[in-house]
Amino acid sequence: MGGIQIRPLGRPGDLGWVVTAHGELYAREFGWDTSFEALVARIVADFAAKQDPAREQAWIAELDGKRVGCVFCVQGDELDAASLRILLVHPDARGHGLGTRLVDTCTAFAREAGYERLRLWTNDVLAAARRIYLAAGFRLVAEAPHHSFGVDLVGQDYALDLRAG
Repeated sequence: MGGIQIRPLGRPGDLGWVVTAHGELYAREFGWDTSFEALVARIVADFAAKQDPAREQAWIAELDGKRVGCVFCVQGDELDAASLRILLVHPDARGHGLGTRLVDTCTAFAREAGYERLRLWTNDVLAAARRIYLAAGFRLVAEAPHHSFGVDLVGQDYALDLRAG
């Protein structure tokens, strides 16, 4: 067994895996349609085309040499705020603490890059992710119902003050 590794995104196949894994898993687990996969593809394509390595980074989690998770840290709408995007842990790797490790890696990078806040948008059906975010110190700052990805959802905005702690 090769164990668990968190590494920077950048190997051939990483970008495609992120899109495919999100599309397949969210369809299977939540019934979301391909508009979600298209959103993830746009996030990944924007990152690949415009990444500022000093301010933006992404990571792949591997278990025994196989891709099983990811998270992205990108510039937010405000210069002093980063956005945590597209956190995912494949069902084969759940229970190993990878979600927490990915969020911690993203948070540490955002702090080191000089951001004052880290924000994220998620949906209330993603209960396991929400537990990770709350444990990391994120606070729910807004929520609103919406119809996206073929289903009715409640979108949630979370924020973490990186200047504290």
